[in-house]
Amino acid sequence: MLVGWFILVVFIGYFVGAIPFGLIISRLRSGIDIRDYGSGKTGIANVTRTTGKTAGAIVFVLDIGKGAVVSVIARSIINASSPTEYAAMGAAVIAATIGHCWPIYTKFRGGRGVSVFMGGLLATYWPVGLACDFIFWVVLYITKYFSVASMVSVSLSIWISIPLVFLIDLPIEILIFSVAGTLLILFKHRDNIRRLIEGKERRIGQKADSVD
Repeated sequence: MLVGWFILVVFIGYFVGAIPFGLIISRLRSGIDIRDYGSGKTGIANVTRTTGKTAGAIVFVLDIGKGAVVSVIARSIINASSPTEYAAMGAAVIAATIGHCWPIYTKFRGGRGVSVFMGGLLATYWPVGLACDFIFWVVLYITKYFSVASMVSVSLSIWISIPLVFLIDLPIEILIFSVAGTLLILFKHRDNIRRLIEGKERRIGQKADSVD
């Protein structure tokens, strides 16, 4: 029975995460297909530089909401007192992140999953999520690179979780969830890493026209 509930939360996670808010908001505000511009992704960075800060902020909130919602749903489906609670929440958020990156609704062309992962982390274990979110904005302010802020902040979730596992008995599922999410997001940023090395990565404020 428990396996069936896990399959259900993963299923819900993927299909909620796959909702293409970046594509929807960009079409409503500017009448464009965001996938034809800049990086071709549907997340906050490409929406902001292509459609504007307001659209980017809306997408940011909605995408964070996707991750948070699936975590809450998983907690409600799997009894909150169950030892598998955090495993279910982590599985739902990873499924949502995968759905955001490869959404079935848009022929598997999505974003990089950062906002969804961060929203899920906030809802699953808020102290780690809040710390990572704070670091994201600090790094973004200093470097002006969405990609660098994203990779640093999600990677930090691992390094914060490791000592907490030993110091305060943080559930090991949180660490596993952090590792899985970080590896997925770093994989989705491989083109950004290449552009950073080549000195071609766009900073905040640099407009995007056609797809890179």
